[in-house]
Amino acid sequence: MTDSAILSFYRRTGTDHAGRKFDEIISWDNRRLEMVHDHIQWLFPLPEPSRFNPEAPLLSPVDIGEFRADPSLRARVLAALDLMLGFLGFTRASGNITRAANFSERSTNWLDAANHNHLRLTRILLFLGHTGLIDEAVSLLACLEDVAAREGREVISSRTLSFWRDAVKSRR
Repeated sequence: MTDSAILSFYRRTGTDHAGRKFDEIISWDNRRLEMVHDHIQWLFPLPEPSRFNPEAPLLSPVDIGEFRADPSLRARVLAALDLMLGFLGFTRASGNITRAANFSERSTNWLDAANHNHLRLTRILLFLGHTGLIDEAVSLLACLEDVAAREGREVISSRTLSFWRDAVKSRR
């Protein structure tokens, strides 16, 4: 049986639809992560089609099983998570996600109402659950809830918070 496009990408034997390898995307700087929008569906694929990227791969039940069974795949998921956490101004240590020292600087990129990075966060939370990394999803959600409580509903709406909560609850 040959790997799906997602598994090949994550196993570093294949590329995304644009010919980019996993390690290439993982090395991107924050500017590129913000400017390029079609990488997120490859780093955090879902079983549902993307509304924004018709080239996005779909996560299959076989893929989910492989991610859950293969520690090297989960390690790469954590590398992708760490990349996006850094982009957003968070950090992960011992499984706990908190604000990073540069949170004030990094959060200006996403901490406003209806920002597209809120959708990226929903996707990340869902994918973490699919791959069996529910502890990380719970920790990220707790961190996001803390940010929402401190920043107010005009920045992170109750609707956005409900999407994030549902993403984590649906995987428990």
